[in-house]
Amino acid sequence: MAPAKTLSSARRRDAARLTRGLRGIAIFLFVVSGLINLLALTGSFYMMQVYDRALTSGSIQTLAALSALAIGLYLFQGCFDVIRSQVLVRVGARFDDKIAPIAHRVTIDMPRLGFSTAEAMERGRDVDTVRSFLGGQGPGALFDLPWIPLYLAFVYFLHPWLGGLTLAGAVVLTMLTLISEVLTRRINNETRQAAIARGAIADSNARNAEVLKAMGFAPRAVARFDEVNREHLQLQTRSSDLGGTFGAISRVLRMVLQSATLGLGAYLTIKGELSAGAIIAASVASSRALAPVDQAIANWKPFVAARMAFQRLRETMTALSKAVEPMELPAPRQSLKIDKITVAAPGSGQVLLSDASFDVQAGKAVGIIGPSGGGKTTLVRAITGIWPILRGAVRLDGAELEQWPEETIGRHLGYLPQEVALLDATVDENISRLAESVEPAKVVEAATAAGIHEMILRLPLGYKTQLGPQGTALSAGQRQRIGLARALYDNPFLVIMDEPNSNLDGEGEAALTAAIEQVKARGGIVLIVAHRPSALQAVDDVGLIQGGKLVAFGPRDKILAPAQPRAAASVSASAPAAPERTVSMPRAVGIGEHSTALEVRVPA
Repeated sequence: MAPAKTLSSARRRDAARLTRGLRGIAIFLFVVSGLINLLALTGSFYMMQVYDRALTSGSIQTLAALSALAIGLYLFQGCFDVIRSQVLVRVGARFDDKIAPIAHRVTIDMPRLGFSTAEAMERGRDVDTVRSFLGGQGPGALFDLPWIPLYLAFVYFLHPWLGGLTLAGAVVLTMLTLISEVLTRRINNETRQAAIARGAIADSNARNAEVLKAMGFAPRAVARFDEVNREHLQLQTRSSDLGGTFGAISRVLRMVLQSATLGLGAYLTIKGELSAGAIIAASVASSRALAPVDQAIANWKPFVAARMAFQRLRETMTALSKAVEPMELPAPRQSLKIDKITVAAPGSGQVLLSDASFDVQAGKAVGIIGPSGGGKTTLVRAITGIWPILRGAVRLDGAELEQWPEETIGRHLGYLPQEVALLDATVDENISRLAESVEPAKVVEAATAAGIHEMILRLPLGYKTQLGPQGTALSAGQRQRIGLARALYDNPFLVIMDEPNSNLDGEGEAALTAAIEQVKARGGIVLIVAHRPSALQAVDDVGLIQGGKLVAFGPRDKILAPAQPRAAASVSASAPAAPERTVSMPRAVGIGEHSTALEVRVPA
C-alpha cells in the first residue's frame, strides 16, 4: 500500500476513535427518548379523559383511576429521563477519560511548534466543553427533535387545523434556529480567537511577573490586557445578545402559539367540531411539540461550541496519526550523524539553520560556539526532535530519529535546555523523569555525577522535597544542576547541553566538566552549546555556527587558538601557504570575567 494511502487510513482510523462505541449508545438513547416522548402524551390524554369522561359522568372512581394511572406513567417517564441523563453524563466522562490524555499531549507539543500557551491549553478546554455539553440539557433536546412528528400526529388526530397550526409553529421555530446558526457562527469563532489572544497576554504577564514588578511597568501590561479583554467582552456581548434575542423570540412565539391553539380549539368547540377536553389536550401536546425546538435554540450556543471543539479534537487526532509505528531498535552505541539538516522556526517558517553536517563517534564531546542568533539552539532543537527538520536527517547508529519510538529514544537521550524548568514534583521524580518506579540507586548516581548529592541531602526532605511550580524555591544554579542530573539519569548515550554553565559557580563548572568526562569514559556522546570557554575544556571537537551555517568543524585545538597580536596575524595571513582564514571571536565565546579572547580558524 502507498505511504500516502496508509497515512490516510491511519488518520481515518484515529479520527474514528472519537466516536468508537457511541453508535450503540446513540441508538439506546434514541429509543429511550422515544419512550420519554410517548409517555409525555400522558398529560394530554389525562386532560381529555378528565374533561370528557370524569366531569361529564361525575364519577369519583373514574377520576381516581385516571389520576393513579397518570401518576404511574409520569413516574416511568421520570425514570427514563433520569436514565438518559445519567447515560449522557457517563458518555461525557468516558469521552474525557479517553481523549483528555491525547489532548494534553498536544498541549505539550504545541508550544514547541510555535503556538502560544493559551492556544495549547485550548485543547484541554475543548475536552471540557464537549463533556459539559454532553452532561447538560442540549443532548436531550436534540434526541427529542426526531419525535416532534409524534405530537404533530396526535394534534392532527384531534383536528387537522390544530395540527396545521402546530406544524407552522414548528417550522417557524426551526427557521429561527437556522438563522441563529448562520448569524452566530462567525462571531463565535471571533470570540474564541479573542479569548485565545486574551489568554496569551495573561500568560505572558504571569510569566514575567518579576520583571513587571521590578521595573514598574505592570500598569502598562494591565492596560494592554484590558484592551484585548474589552474586545473579547464586546464580541461575547454581541454573541450573547444574538442568542438571547432568538431565545426570547422563541419563548414569546411558543406562548403565542399556545394561546392560538387554545383560541382555535375554543372556536372549533363552539362550532361543535371539538370537545372541551380536546382543547386542553391539544394545547399541552402542541406545547410539548415545540419544546424541543425551543430548548435547542436555548442551548444552541453550547451546541455550536461543543461542535467546534469536537472538530478541533478530531483534527488533533488526525495530526497525531502515524502510518507505521516504529519498530524497537537496539540501544545506540556508536555514532551521531548530522546529515545536511535544514531547520526553520515552526511559528514563522524562517530558515534558521541550513545544510549543517558533522559526525561524532562514541566517547567524544563536541562544543558548538558562535554569536547569538547564529543557529546554535536551533541545532540543538533539531537534534533532540523538538523542532521538525525540513531537509536532511539526524541519525543515531545510522537510524533516523523518526525510526525510534519516542519513549525509547528518550531513554537514550539527555537534554539540559538553556532555561531549566523543573516539574511541580519531588527532587527524585524530577531527576528520574517521572519514572513509574523510581530506582533510588540510579537517582543517586545521576545526582552524584552532577555533583549535587550533598546539596540535595541538605534540603528539608532530601530527595523527597517538593520543588513547587517551576522549582522557584531553588536558585538558578541549583535548578540547572538538578536539570543536569536529570539529563544524566540512567546513563543516556547522547547528552545535549545548551549553555550548561550559564548559572554555575566554580564548583558547579568543575562538576560539569567531570560529568562530561564520565559520559565520554562510558562511551557516550556529549554535545555542548557554550559561550563561556570553561565549558569547552573537556570537548574534543568544536563547531562554529554563524548566520545559520556551520562554517567550521574540527579538533578543538585546531579551531580555537589564543588571540595573536595583529601584526602576527597579518604576517600569517600574508603567507601563501595558509589554508585557512582567522576570525576573531572575543564575545561569541567569552563573557564577563570568564572572557578569553579567542580566534576561530575557518577553512578558506
